Amino acid sequence: MIKVNLTQRIWLAFISLIVLVCLSIIIIYPISIEGALTDETYRIIEQEQYRYAYPLLDLINPQRNELDFVERREAGSVGHFFIYDTLGRTPAGVALPPTEVLQEMAQNAYHQELNRGRYEIQYGGATVFYVIAKAQISGSPAYHISYMWDTYRDQMVNRLWERLIYILLITSALSLLPAIWLKHYLRQPLIVLGNHLEQIANRDWQEPLKWKGDEDFQRLSDQFEKMRQNLNLYDRAQKTFIQHASHELKTPIMVIKSYAHSVKDGILPKHNMEKTMDVIIEEANRMERRVIDMLYYTKLDSLKEETPKHEEIVFGEVAFQIEERFRVQREDVRILVEGAEIKLKGDREQLEVLLENLVENALRYAIDTIWIRATLTDEHVKITVENNGDHIPSHDLPQLFNPFYKGSKGKFGLGLAIVKRISELHGGFPKVENSDVGVKFTISFPKAEEPNVKIRKREKKM
Repeated sequence: MIKVNLTQRIWLAFISLIVLVCLSIIIIYPISIEGALTDETYRIIEQEQYRYAYPLLDLINPQRNELDFVERREAGSVGHFFIYDTLGRTPAGVALPPTEVLQEMAQNAYHQELNRGRYEIQYGGATVFYVIAKAQISGSPAYHISYMWDTYRDQMVNRLWERLIYILLITSALSLLPAIWLKHYLRQPLIVLGNHLEQIANRDWQEPLKWKGDEDFQRLSDQFEKMRQNLNLYDRAQKTFIQHASHELKTPIMVIKSYAHSVKDGILPKHNMEKTMDVIIEEANRMERRVIDMLYYTKLDSLKEETPKHEEIVFGEVAFQIEERFRVQREDVRILVEGAEIKLKGDREQLEVLLENLVENALRYAIDTIWIRATLTDEHVKITVENNGDHIPSHDLPQLFNPFYKGSKGKFGLGLAIVKRISELHGGFPKVENSDVGVKFTISFPKAEEPNVKIRKREKKM
């Protein structure tokens, strides 16, 4: 397959258009023009026939000249003669046609039912157009035959063809000007966009892109600018992730390392081996938890392109399991479950992680009560985790779901980011707000369809 660039495509498009127009004209034009000029020829013949029938019109505009049948072929003028309807009477006229032509004309005249008819006949390698009109001469029926050779029509066709060729040549030459303009018009913004794409390919996406001009190119440049901004944000988020991960892992590693060196040197930082080893184990568990969170967070990223396997889940089955798990962590806090019978569709493991992170977050701030509830609306199933702790500062609310953003009592800053990612994988969205009693986190999921319920309703109607 031959590869062509944009400039060649533009030239090919214009040349193809010109060729198509020329072919259309070559095919359609002769047929249409020839037909129009044939009608014009018959009109001239009928007009001259009318003038011949009424000689007084010649006083105004004389048109008569005495030429025989063949001479009229070159001049393109109209000849006239009469054929009588009475047997034995010879045709009358100045320029009578040859016998074989006359016989065919007479035959058409005798069979003609209308007052006037149009005909044509081939003679001498040319076409003769003639009109037969019924007439009365000295009280006897007759046929007035007027004819003209195709010389007039052919001359007009040739003249029109000459002019048409000149017009096509001029038009083809002028059409190259918009082709040249279009090439330069398209090339400039494409070069600009190409340069920015090359910069992005080299991981240089700091320079903004803004094209002012054509609406379509401006829309394209806006899309490129949006892509650049997203890449910039992703790059910054990736760097932030690495910085926070290294920082969060560095602290427990330093503690474990320092305690291990102290034990090796015979020094017990906590005065006895058991408490010293407890610190090492606690820091190892802390580091393990953070590694697990990071791996799970990156795993959720990879699940975006996969089709999730959703199953029907009863909210209470998950909620009571979470309540039982966290009840012992703070005996002074009650965990209340509401809407346990509500059903939703989703990945059970991911929904457990989501609810676990929300309850774990609420435990750090609650005074004495946490509410875990599920509610139904027309379009959504809403899961709410609310605690009666202190309100969150308004400037912190929009950033709570960002990775590594920690509140006043936060640990690692990935719990709520995981909540957001899981809700998005299920087609939902998270929301946090200060409520009348404390702080409320709400996750809205699309409502699960219930085809069985609909079938039962139809059966009842039947």
